[in-house]
Amino acid sequence: MPKLKVIDFFCGAGGFSEGFKQMGFEIVKGYDNWKPAIDTYNHNFGLNCETKNILDFECSIEEINKIPDTEIILGSPPCVSFSSSNKSGKADKSLGVKLTETFLRIVAVKKHKPNSTLKAWFMENVVNSKRYLQTEYTFKDLGLSDWANSNKISPNKIAINLYQNTTIVNSADYGSIQARKRVISGEIIKKKKLIIPSKTHRNPKHKGNLPIYRSIKELKDSFPNPYERKSKEIVSDVNYRISIPKNEVTDHFYDTGVYKVEWKFSKFWKQNHPYMGRMSFPENIDNPSRTITATKIANSRESIIYKSEIKRKGDGEYRLPTVREAALIMGFPITYQFLGSENTKWRLVGNAVCCPVSRALANTVIETFKLEKPNKLVVNTKPNLEGVKNLNNYIRKKFDKPPVKKKGARFRRHPIKDGNLTVTLSNYDIDQNSKTKNKWFTSIQYGTGEGFPIQKVKDGYFKEIEELIGEFKSGKKFLNIINNGFSEKIGTKSELQEMYEKQVPINNLEQPTELVDQIQEILDKVKCPDILFEQNDTIIFKEKNKVPLKQLFSLYAINKISSTANNK
Repeated sequence: MPKLKVIDFFCGAGGFSEGFKQMGFEIVKGYDNWKPAIDTYNHNFGLNCETKNILDFECSIEEINKIPDTEIILGSPPCVSFSSSNKSGKADKSLGVKLTETFLRIVAVKKHKPNSTLKAWFMENVVNSKRYLQTEYTFKDLGLSDWANSNKISPNKIAINLYQNTTIVNSADYGSIQARKRVISGEIIKKKKLIIPSKTHRNPKHKGNLPIYRSIKELKDSFPNPYERKSKEIVSDVNYRISIPKNEVTDHFYDTGVYKVEWKFSKFWKQNHPYMGRMSFPENIDNPSRTITATKIANSRESIIYKSEIKRKGDGEYRLPTVREAALIMGFPITYQFLGSENTKWRLVGNAVCCPVSRALANTVIETFKLEKPNKLVVNTKPNLEGVKNLNNYIRKKFDKPPVKKKGARFRRHPIKDGNLTVTLSNYDIDQNSKTKNKWFTSIQYGTGEGFPIQKVKDGYFKEIEELIGEFKSGKKFLNIINNGFSEKIGTKSELQEMYEKQVPINNLEQPTELVDQIQEILDKVKCPDILFEQNDTIIFKEKNKVPLKQLFSLYAINKISSTANNK
């Protein structure tokens, strides 16, 4: 039987297509409006596709009729507008809806046209996309009323049913070194439903006979680290039974170390976020990787950060994954190439569909139609390096250009999150979510979610609680350190802002980030006990009667910083 043909919309780097190719399908065309994506797709599949705006198919049946008739249609509409991480989930969703519905329009025409060859279609997107799409679409909904009438179909007939044909999959369940959750919609036409692939791996917390989830450690143990020297020794692919010389491994042997100011910021928001759960720092390599995102960034809660394999302290002590590591985590073969700059390659990888998930969907088609499976996965055994800009340079990075923040950048940080509250230093009014005010603020947040009460604390309040803190044995030690050495490192309000923006200390003063972080270190040093402070006659924390003693000490230190800076 001839190979089933596949077309791929929003094809990107080609992860969706790669999984089907590995199972013996013929990839005939990819559609994308981003040139690096099309260039990468053509390079790996030996095609000559051109950039194309999917919205060209929104209103034109003629354009849809130009699309090759194939047995399989794939599509992964851009997830950026649906993603909950984009502008804190407040981004405009209308473009994402329009692109997705245009794809469904194409599927509807190819599925319901006379003598249709379509056997199956699949769509991948972020989990959040479910909230913005209809559960079912009529021909009228998809702007196909005239087309339906011309084909003697009622415009009100259901063209696409997503409600019964949508599921959420975790790529780790299918052998990916990544726990990436995505929505899969689709249909095997003759079954009139989406067939959910059988899992190949299981969460270690669950019982069963399947192999447990794969881990980052498996990758690290079997793959050279980025700081190794160039050589001709053979490197094996962690995902496939192929091996190539190390000097043919692209986009891996370069320094991804990050500045201390970046990884400290990431560490803080992972482990001490005011209202979100604690995350590992660095990554727990005994688990699958967290989701590879489309943006290569080192100073956010979502950053994926590893401990460096070389001895460094501060700058470069931690690093980001290389593009090649990210690609292997996504399930791309070691021979797969990405075209463009480092940021472009990272975006191509992060936006892709995990190859193991795609491969599992392809397998459902093979089993449904009782097709012959290939004896082994169809994978390129040699990399095509022609025209590839290799990121490898085998050079150690010089950390001589620390990142800077824009003028007027907002600052918010707390020493500890304990007792369901935080005591925060900021350069803006958190309650009003204002711009920077050329002033520093002390505030108390009650609760670990947005919308909880916020108590503003006036300058100089530390003096009113100094005697109370001194009544505790650890309090005397704490006050001694804060007032003999720590306070002298506090700059003026302008100096604190300047140091924060430039990410460097000035005039023997400490950056505000360092000052806040040192409070936690001082609390540990004086062995402040993990006990509750019960307020009696004097009410300090207005929304709670009992608070951790450490929070009382933190309030003193934070207010000392803001008061000193504002009045120095």
